[in-house]
Amino acid sequence: MTKKKKWSQRELDYFRGQILEKRRTLLAKMGELKENTQIANESSATGDSTYAYHMADAGTDQGEREKAYYWLARENNYLRYIERSLEMIDEGTFGICQTCGDLISKERLEEVPHTSSCFTCKTNNAAKPAN
Repeated sequence: MTKKKKWSQRELDYFRGQILEKRRTLLAKMGELKENTQIANESSATGDSTYAYHMADAGTDQGEREKAYYWLARENNYLRYIERSLEMIDEGTFGICQTCGDLISKERLEEVPHTSSCFTCKTNNAAKPAN
């Protein structure tokens, strides 16, 4: 019995739907983060901070803004990965391990749709010592 080397169109449509749902959720989350960051910036700029005008409180405000920017950058990076997985579906390379050429498991693709390595190859590469 030969191993299946490509996902069927029906399976690719399923993955596309899963990925599009992840993208919708991610975009909504990013919108909330942007809104919260904008509100924090506006209140800080006008001196309308929720806190009193104490240096420690101003530092807390700044820390919260930085954390929001970090999460926004992180989510934006994940969005690029999600977009790449949609491109891989269009190119016909989605779900195929770039190392061994086997299909990546459905479970792995559902959790990490932008992956280009099966679990075995990813684990083997992670176990190799860096030179």
